Amino acid sequence: MAGKTVLITGGTGGIGKATALGLAARGARVAITGRDAGRAAQAAEQIRAVATAPVEVFIADLSSQQEVRSLAGKVLRTFDSLDVLVNNVGGFWNTRRVTVDGLEYTFALNHLAPFLLTNLLLERLGEGGPARIVTVSSGAQAMGRMDFADLQAERSYSGQRAYNQSKLANVLFTYALAARLRGTGVTANALHPGVVATAFGAEDPGPLQEFLTPLVQRWMKTPEQGAQTSLYLASAPGLENVSGQYFANSTPKKSSKRSYSQVDADRLWRVSAALVGLEPDSERSTNLP
Repeated sequence: MAGKTVLITGGTGGIGKATALGLAARGARVAITGRDAGRAAQAAEQIRAVATAPVEVFIADLSSQQEVRSLAGKVLRTFDSLDVLVNNVGGFWNTRRVTVDGLEYTFALNHLAPFLLTNLLLERLGEGGPARIVTVSSGAQAMGRMDFADLQAERSYSGQRAYNQSKLANVLFTYALAARLRGTGVTANALHPGVVATAFGAEDPGPLQEFLTPLVQRWMKTPEQGAQTSLYLASAPGLENVSGQYFANSTPKKSSKRSYSQVDADRLWRVSAALVGLEPDSERSTNLP
């Protein structure tokens, strides 16, 4: 990874920080995003301790589309090339909440943020030769269903249902993106990191999560173990032409039957583009130089 530039969203803790540490140790120039400047500074200090290249920090709340666009602008001004984008940021909330854009929080952060950021950075990713887009999904995608009639869960909300849907959206987006990028040298893959012991969902946990987590925590993966598939997809030789795949334990796996629906993938792309203010195939969303 020496000479490569990597952007990791949500890189201040958990799987994201472990991914940043792993890539920095491999020689990559790493950039992380985070909401809290203090926490981001602490993470950057840890990453710099193992890094041989500069480490950059961007402060942004990716639930806000304005901040996603601002982040993209800062990244484009900072880096002449971008070799890997790891869409890692995400979360779970038991109670429905709404973003500053008036959108359901889980869908906005887990899906729309990587959708918008990826589209805004596609041109830079395509300029420097082979590049990779890695999106952290979840095994929960297997239980997901795209409820286009109530995408923002205004009529009925379940934290788990919203999370499952957002993780399915990650896979649908990855497959649609890979198809659009065919022949460009830019690949797109999604992954399931496993069940990892982090602070995930701690801000607003559901009753089942509160009950089960202490009981099963000893069997969960560490963040370092959970980051292994992200590291593999971001750095492993021989994956330059592997695209449109879903991985678990660094191995290609079949995702859910719903994730292969071309109808849902096309509809999700159109709806997502409208929600973030992109034309469906504009701002370099399909054609790279």
